[in-house]
This record gives sequence, structure tokens and C-alpha cells, in this order.
Amino acid sequence: MSKTDDKKEKKKAGKKNSQLILRLDKAERDEFIALCKDMDTSAAREIRGFIREFVRRHGS
Repeated sequence: MSKTDDKKEKKKAGKKNSQLILRLDKAERDEFIALCKDMDTSAAREIRGFIREFVRRHGS
């Protein structure tokens, strides 16, 4: 396998393949987005981190 093929495989392995849609108050969403921006992170990154931590704590 070439280095290029190896990089493509790593990209595929890390690719997200599912979505979670939720409804929340617009003011809360806007404040969350603004805080994430101020902290130089993304809302998606923070939500994924929350989910991973929640599963780690409460999962089997």
C-alpha cells in the first residue's frame, strides 16, 4: 500500500457517518455558538466531546 492509499484509509476511518438532530431554544443555541467561537472551538467538537464523556461515565 502506498503512502497516499494509507492516508485515504485513515481519512475514511475517522469520517463521521451519522447525525444527531436536536431542537433547542434559539437564544441558548446562539449563546453556545458564541461561547465556542470565543474559546476557539466548534459546537460540534464540544458536543462530540460531551457525548464521549457521557458514554465513558455511564456506558457499560
